[in-house]
Amino acid sequence: MGKRIQVQRRGRGTPNFQSPTHKRRGEVKYRYFIPDADFHTATIKDLLHDPGRGAPVALIQYQDGTKGLYLPPEGVKVGDIFEIGDNPEIKVGNILPLKNVPEGTYIYNIEGQKDDGGKLVRGSGTYAVMMTKTQTHANIRLPSGKTKNVPVSARCTIGVVSGGGRHIKPFVKAGKKYYHMKTRHGIFPRTSGNKMNASNHPFGGGSHKGPHKPTTVSRNAPPGRKVGLIAARRTGLRK
Repeated sequence: MGKRIQVQRRGRGTPNFQSPTHKRRGEVKYRYFIPDADFHTATIKDLLHDPGRGAPVALIQYQDGTKGLYLPPEGVKVGDIFEIGDNPEIKVGNILPLKNVPEGTYIYNIEGQKDDGGKLVRGSGTYAVMMTKTQTHANIRLPSGKTKNVPVSARCTIGVVSGGGRHIKPFVKAGKKYYHMKTRHGIFPRTSGNKMNASNHPFGGGSHKGPHKPTTVSRNAPPGRKVGLIAARRTGLRK
């Protein structure tokens, strides 16, 4: 008799397959400020590693004494001061609405809607480019190459997200890759289904390298069979 396949075990939500989110530093989002103020200042007090995040986070202190977390750009250091407001200087690290960002500027941590705290372009080494603006919306080019319209009242940060060189350093050891994947709810090492026994996976068994059956499966397939291309609209090479 076989054992439950990995898809079934992950679906049960046991601690072995959960992200250790209790180790994370907290939410990294924009603080709400009174709109009529000219600008506020904040100072970077420390640069921290956040488990599960590729980019570092910065501990900052606002001018009123409260502290928070900030997604820092490339080139900043402890002690640097940046501005937050409606129309601050166009300088790396400053936070301002899209309506006041010049075309061609590198930006990141962009809000999808006004005051949502920042949703777009937050991965290490990423940046978007301000393309064009209208009275209501700004057109930005995302790291994927696609363009997106965002309200001009949404805020962003000037610069490029820090930590862009992390892909250059190799893992070297399998153990480091294992713990890296563990913080992100990933699995390592991962065995493909056609390498398993027939009792352990629908694609397993036989002296072959392929699944020897269609890999598309119904949306209503039972647990244990629901592997492969689930409810695929199309398969094969695109003509």
